[in-house]
Amino acid sequence: MATRLLVAALVIAACGFAGAVSNDLLRQEHNQVLLEAQANPLGAFNLWVKRHAKPYLPDTEEFRTRFAVWLDNLQYILSYNARTTSHWLHLNHLADLTTEEYQSRLGFDNQARLASNRLKSSTFMYSDVDADTLPPDVDWRKKGAVAEVKNQGQCGSCWAFSTTGSVEGINAIVTGELVALSEQELIDCDTSQDKGCSGGLMDYAYTWIIKNKGIDTEDDYPYTALDGSCISEKKNRRVVTIDSYEDVPENDEVALKKAVAHQPVAVAIEADAKSFQLYGGGVYDDATCGTSLNHGVLVVGYGRDPKAGTYWIVKNSWGPEWGDAGYIRLKMGVTDKEGLCGIAMAPSYPIKKNPNPPTPGPTPGPKPGPKPGPSPKPPKPEPVKCDSSNECPAENTCCCLQEIFNMCFQWGCCPMPKATCCEDGEHCCPSDLPVCDTDAGRCLPSPGVMLGSKPWATKTPAIHRSWSERIFGRGCQRQREQQEELPAQ
Repeated sequence: MATRLLVAALVIAACGFAGAVSNDLLRQEHNQVLLEAQANPLGAFNLWVKRHAKPYLPDTEEFRTRFAVWLDNLQYILSYNARTTSHWLHLNHLADLTTEEYQSRLGFDNQARLASNRLKSSTFMYSDVDADTLPPDVDWRKKGAVAEVKNQGQCGSCWAFSTTGSVEGINAIVTGELVALSEQELIDCDTSQDKGCSGGLMDYAYTWIIKNKGIDTEDDYPYTALDGSCISEKKNRRVVTIDSYEDVPENDEVALKKAVAHQPVAVAIEADAKSFQLYGGGVYDDATCGTSLNHGVLVVGYGRDPKAGTYWIVKNSWGPEWGDAGYIRLKMGVTDKEGLCGIAMAPSYPIKKNPNPPTPGPTPGPKPGPKPGPSPKPPKPEPVKCDSSNECPAENTCCCLQEIFNMCFQWGCCPMPKATCCEDGEHCCPSDLPVCDTDAGRCLPSPGVMLGSKPWATKTPAIHRSWSERIFGRGCQRQREQQEELPAQ
C-alpha cells in the first residue's frame, strides 16, 4: 500500500528535525542532558534504561556490566564534545554497547565488493550533466521519495536497507507512489551471493530484484531481523520492479552529487568509529573515519551549513533514535578523493523506466474458520466528573483553575488520565513525568532532571452541565454522541 513520507523526530532532549532548530540550540540541549547524567550517572542510566526499554533489572550482573559500558561511553562523549564544534555525540540507544558489540551489527561485505566486477564507469547516465547547473541543495525527503527510518536491529542487513531505500526512491520518482519494500525478502531469498544477516552488497541485491522481476512490500513480507527461509508465495508477489542499475564512477564526489540530484543513491561507508556509533547531530567531519567500507546507507540529498560547509544527507537504518532522527550529515568535499568515510568509493543506484505490474492481492493465508457471532459493542467511556456541574471527557483529569476558600469555581481538563495539574493554571503533565517545570515549560520525571522530559500539555475548559442535564443525566455524553452523528466535512 502506498504511503507518504513520515519524518520521525525522537531524540533525547527537545530536539527537532535538522534545520528546524539551530545547531547551537540543539547542542546546548544535548550538553544539558549530558551534564545532568555526569552529576547523577546511576539515576540517569535508570532513566535511559526505561526510555529505551532495555531489559536490564537492577542489582543484576547484566545491569552492572551495561552501566559500566554506558558510563565509559558517557565519558567519551563528554571528552569528544569538548573538543569538537561541528557536530556532537549523545547517549542514544546504542550507548550500552562496546565497540566490538557495535561493530558486529555492520553488514556491508567489502571483501565481496573487492572481488566483484563493478560496472566501473562504463555507463553513467548522468555523466553529461553540468555540475555547475545542479541545485545548491537537494532533499528527497521533502519530495516524498524517502520512506520512514527503519531499524535493522542486531542483524547485519544494512545492504538490504540501502537497496530497498534506493528502489523506494526511484519508484516514488517514476510512479508518484512511495511504497515501503521488504528487506526480509532480500535476506531470505537473495542468498546465492548475499549472506542475509552476515552481510551483502547492494549491486548483488539489485541483480536479484531484476532477475526476480520485482520485490514485495514490507507490509506483506515484514522484517524479522533474522535469517529465514524464502517464502515463495511472497517472493512471487512482485509489487515494484526495476530495469537495471548503474555504479557511480568511483572516488568522484562530483559524480555522486550529479546522481543524488536526480535520485536517492545507495552508498557504502566506514561506520565502525565510536563517534559514528554515538553521533547526535551537526555536520560529521571526524577525520579519523577511514575507508574500510563496512556499512550500507542511503544518500537522500545534500546541503550547506553556514559554519560547517557542504554536506551529504545520509539515511541510516538504526531507527529514529540514532543520530538526527535516524539521519547523519556527512561532510562533503574533503581532500581525500574517496570522500569522508569512503562515501564516494562504491555508490550505485537502480534504474526504472517501466511501470510496475498490476498490484497483486494479499498473500493468501489459512482458510478462516466459522465466523463468530457479533460481539456486543463496548460501552462508551464515561466522562470524568469534576463536581456536580462540570465534567471532562473520558481519560482526562479535572484541574481546578480558580479556587476560593477550598472551593473550585472554574475547572479545566487535562487531556490525559491521572495527570499532574501545574501551578500556572494552564498546563498539566502526565503521570510518568509528574513534575512541572514552569521555567522550561516541560514535564520532568523528578525535580531538576531534564533527561526524558517532554513539553507540558495545555488544558481545555471543562464542560458545564445545565440543571436539566444534571436532572435527566444526559450531560456531555449526549453532546458527544450528537457530534459523532454529524457527517464528516
